[in-house]
Amino acid sequence: MQIRVGQLDSEQVLALLQEHHQDMLSHSPAESVHALDISGLKAEGVTVWSLWSGGKLAGIGALKQLDKRHGEIKSMRTSADFIRQGVAHKILAHIITEATQRGYQRLSLETGSMAAFKPAQKLYQQFGFRLCLPFADYKEDPYSLFMSKIL
Repeated sequence: MQIRVGQLDSEQVLALLQEHHQDMLSHSPAESVHALDISGLKAEGVTVWSLWSGGKLAGIGALKQLDKRHGEIKSMRTSADFIRQGVAHKILAHIITEATQRGYQRLSLETGSMAAFKPAQKLYQQFGFRLCLPFADYKEDPYSLFMSKIL
């Protein structure tokens, strides 16, 4: 498997991002969906990585700089053909390494609070993320769960 930066013009990446957004809308009202659109993922301070295997997109993940010491994980998604093959683990490990190399002292994320998000919550906990209060511009929301890790 190979991790690449960007690839936001790839049809496979665009399709997976669309699938991600639609899935978020199936579990949460629109005002509680915090997935970045393409323009948000192309914004300054956001880096997107895609993981590829044999020419197929296995998954994506992004890191958004909140300030010089704090980053946020965005748009973590595994392609359906690669679920339970360690893709999310590889992408998350890459993002944490990158955040550490950038000198961030804290890495945070927002994920859903419903049962559909339990696998993601478990993965984040395995990497040392713990529940926290809303950060950045987030507000308390029954559909959101906030997690953070000190690097």
